Amino acid sequence: MDQRLTLPRDTNQVRGLAQYAIDFLADRFPEPSDAAYGRVEQFHLDSIACGVSALACGTNAPNLLRREALSYLANDTERYGVPLFGSRTLVKPEKAVVANSSAVREWDSNGTNFGYDPQRGNTAGEFGHNDFYPVAVAAAQIAGYDGRRTLKAMLLLDEIRGRLAEVFSLKSYKVDHVVHGAIASALVFGAALGGTVDQLESAVGLTVAHYIPFRAIRHGKQLSDSKGASAAISSEAAVLSAQRALAGFVGPADIFRNAEAIFCLFEKPARRGESPFELSLGTSGDEFSVLGMHFKLGLYEHQSAGAIHGLMELLTAHPELLADERHLRRVRITIYQPALDIIGDPAKRDPQTRQSADHSMVYIIATLLRKALEQHQAGWRELMLLPADYDDAALRHPLTRRLIEKIDFRHGGAEYDALYPDGIPTSLEIEHAILGTLTSDLVMYPEGHARNASGNLTSLLQYKFRKLAALGVDDVAALETRFTNMRGKSAEEVRSLYDFQIRGVT
Repeated sequence: MDQRLTLPRDTNQVRGLAQYAIDFLADRFPEPSDAAYGRVEQFHLDSIACGVSALACGTNAPNLLRREALSYLANDTERYGVPLFGSRTLVKPEKAVVANSSAVREWDSNGTNFGYDPQRGNTAGEFGHNDFYPVAVAAAQIAGYDGRRTLKAMLLLDEIRGRLAEVFSLKSYKVDHVVHGAIASALVFGAALGGTVDQLESAVGLTVAHYIPFRAIRHGKQLSDSKGASAAISSEAAVLSAQRALAGFVGPADIFRNAEAIFCLFEKPARRGESPFELSLGTSGDEFSVLGMHFKLGLYEHQSAGAIHGLMELLTAHPELLADERHLRRVRITIYQPALDIIGDPAKRDPQTRQSADHSMVYIIATLLRKALEQHQAGWRELMLLPADYDDAALRHPLTRRLIEKIDFRHGGAEYDALYPDGIPTSLEIEHAILGTLTSDLVMYPEGHARNASGNLTSLLQYKFRKLAALGVDDVAALETRFTNMRGKSAEEVRSLYDFQIRGVT
């Protein structure tokens, strides 16, 4: 059986997606591979550590949205009621989703995709992140899914948003990438709760017609809560749209071919009656976009991973670099154009907030160098960037600020640009008073990248999980056990997934 489902551009692709979602969750396709299930479980586990630690560390948006959610309690007679992380209290699903999604996204440290599948000819290159699992879990808890079907709902959500990212670049039109995740959220939530094709089409139509965030939320010299909460707020809107559609609200139809919606408005189809793209979706086996998504091994914007890898390479090969900061004359990073725009903005040379610092290449590299100089060691574990590396003291650390002044950027030109988004083409050069000029290899697939073949991923993810989870729970091993081997969990275990204590969080 063909492992792909193609939705031609001259069809109503929203209805095609709706039927696909219904069929996928109803097990009408052969099973996904163990690799696909395993990868989505890894991303989900990673997101849990991010969310738990963000809440425990008192970050603003996740805790504010959590308090808001607790003022929207579900009635005992209501079908729709789900818990927050670390709670048994049932709240309205859209409120649980916005709070939980905000928590997992707050550190900007969970998974990333680049919208790139050259085998299918789909290379639009839109970003995306694994921020939407709370939607799948909420739907599963309401629908009474066991662990296997809950993982399938997560896999489905990643597949829809991942394939949309490959065929339509929202950022080209200053629209935020979370729109793809919102569409997937409306479909998965609606399908899990028994929605029809008509109802799911309305849910997507409502989401796209009424809730389009522009990239203004992540633009400016110093970024705010809006950057971290973008996926959460869009997932809240998607869940609301799905609930309204299931209750009978009729939204705009055929939204991908609607001349006034963002898709045809920004990219005029070649022929009347078409959408701007063809969609190809995985149905079984290994044909899922999650297998091409990337992990962040710490708190940093993923575009900086190549420079981090290059720095680790040089520090490990030349430990003498760590003898005396005064001998470091210059650090020069050569990189591709999108990275220059995102993390090389001159305004980010003086970050005043964590949200700006984790999108500042100079801050990220300077902080890693500072830690290496202080500890006299290097390595992904040893130097992993954690929340403490972005607190007020770290932001103003005098050594970090001195090192920032020694870091320059250089555009690698067409040669580098052509290698992205297949990889993260970066090289790093250090000018040293004694050692001379040292240059890393060209880094394409750093640790955490889907095509990295070092074999270190599992152990590095386990280390990251334990470091982050320890900020919020006393028994890290128990938390890890709670969210692993999901395929073997019962529906009751899925309903109680969030029944654990987060330190200092009520």
